[in-house]
Formats: sequence, structure tokens, C-alpha cells
Amino acid sequence: MPTANEWLLFLGASALFAVLPGPGVLYVLARSLSGGRAVGMRSVLGNGLGALMHVAAAAVGLSALLAASAPAFTVVKYLGAVYLVYLGIRALRGSDEVVADVEAHNRSVVVQGFLSEVLNPKTALFFLAFLPHFVHPETAPAPLVFLLLGAIAVAMAVTVDVLVALGAGAISAKLAAMPRWRLWQRLATGLTMIGLGGALATAER
Repeated sequence: MPTANEWLLFLGASALFAVLPGPGVLYVLARSLSGGRAVGMRSVLGNGLGALMHVAAAAVGLSALLAASAPAFTVVKYLGAVYLVYLGIRALRGSDEVVADVEAHNRSVVVQGFLSEVLNPKTALFFLAFLPHFVHPETAPAPLVFLLLGAIAVAMAVTVDVLVALGAGAISAKLAAMPRWRLWQRLATGLTMIGLGGALATAER
């Protein structure tokens, strides 16, 4: 287990990473603005589950294989980029029909958030690079400590995402009566998704 000083360092660094605006926060922001609080919260759930999947993969060594293999990293990266761009184009082209579909099929929002996070190899490499500094195999089983630390880091990120979803959802609800707001919602959501996909496609290992 980490020492007392390492716990302070770990918690401080995890909090800093959580509040920095990254792809996950932008994804939740776009979803919340387009679909309101309910859609935003389900996106947070999907993102959190996807991040936990990365933690589990890193704990058992799968992320190390991804980090060591340039072809594997590239395949996962482009799959994630294509999926985000697909969601962006769907938002731009679908008008209110997409929003209605998302609201009617709550499970699909969670799945989309989960896939967008799972298909982001940068998340896997983050946990693989960050968490081992606080794991001491001689004092406790490394996989269990890895899972504990990863779950704490994900919980901090989810807390920030929840605040973003609530805030953006409230803004969306207040502006919903504006005639052009729905158009701006679609544009903001679609362009954000496409931008995230482009950023992921150009990411380096």
C-alpha cells in the first residue's frame, strides 16, 4: 500500500487530473447540453464504467500489451476516433430525432459513453503510467492495490463529470425555450464529438 506521503501525493494528483478539462469532461458537457441532465448523467455512468474497464485491464497486464504494441495502440485509437466521429455526424444530421432516440433508449447513452472511453487508449496508458508509482508489491498484492487506486481516481473524475452534467443540464433546460437553441445544441454536440475523434486520431503513444 502507499505510504502516508504517497497517499497525499496520489490524491492531490488524481484531483488535479480530474478537474483538468479532458476528453471525458468535454464528452459529458456536449451530451448534457444536447440532452439535458438525464442524458448527461447517463453519459457520466458510461464514461465511469469505461474507465474502470481500463483500470481492470491495467491491473491484469492487458494495458501493458497495448502500450508495448504500436499496431494494437493504432487500431484501438482509430476505432475510437471513428466511433466519436460517427456520433458527431449522427448528431449533426439527426436533428431532434436523435435527441428523442437518446431519451427513449437510456441504455444506448450509457453504452455510447462506455465505448467512447474504452476505445480511448490514452486512458489505458494514463493508468499504466500513473498508478504503478504508488504500488508496492512487497507489502500487498499489486493487482488489488492497483484496482483500489484506480477506483479512487475514477471516482474523483466521475465526481467532476457529475458536476459538469448537472451544470450543463441546467443551462440546457433554461435555454430549451429558445427557437434556435436546438440547432446550436446539435452543432455543439456534433462538432465536439468530431473534434474529440480528430484529437484521438492524431494522438501519439
